[in-house]
Amino acid sequence: KGLATHSSGNHGQAVAAMAQALGVPAYIVMPENSTKAKVAAVQGYGGEVIYCESTQAAREATLQRVVEEKGAYFIHPYDDWDVIAGQATCAKELLEEVDVLHTILVPVGGGGLVSGTCLSAKYLSPTTEVIGGEPTGADDAFRSFSSGNLVGNESVNTICDGLRASLGQKPFSIIQEHLTDIVTVTDKEVVHAMRLIWERMKIVIEPSCAVPFAVVLKNTERFAGKRLGIILTGGNVDVTNLPF
Repeated sequence: KGLATHSSGNHGQAVAAMAQALGVPAYIVMPENSTKAKVAAVQGYGGEVIYCESTQAAREATLQRVVEEKGAYFIHPYDDWDVIAGQATCAKELLEEVDVLHTILVPVGGGGLVSGTCLSAKYLSPTTEVIGGEPTGADDAFRSFSSGNLVGNESVNTICDGLRASLGQKPFSIIQEHLTDIVTVTDKEVVHAMRLIWERMKIVIEPSCAVPFAVVLKNTERFAGKRLGIILTGGNVDVTNLPF
């Protein structure tokens, strides 16, 4: 009967691509303010986009309605052990291809990638620290990690549309035990880091993807002399509406 998920873009593309390969429909619930590039990519993989308001509650309510109407199987974008295991392969491949890293930095949204990265580091390179980067306008993971209690965002205000989701319970249980730190950065710092990567490295990345590098630029003394691994997580941008 098909697959369904809610996503600002990247996970939605993955589910749509998988559904296409399986020959089943994909129903992707996306915020109404999603970037055109992400919507087009989901549709390019054959996914049917269902829009909702740009809140966590609206995502979940719309997804529930779609699942009930279509009978589709819900693949959670981050609060799912299999999804976390899949996202752990990013750090797994990184650690297998390079010499020992002192630190791996990743962006934090719902927490699937950062928790998976923690697990890969634990099993493959126990001395490697994992640090999450999060925008100040959607800092629920930072507040949850600092307080020891899972808290959500009452509202979000950040250019990093891929990191607006609130931290999931399963990822939180992992980062509580294995994450070294979460550092927040402003949108201005994110845009600066994004532009540097575009200009100096010639890599097309979206704002959410620039957050870990922004953390490094903001804390140069902390990371001086260390071997760092930064996971770049997406290049879904509207090139007619760049933030710099």
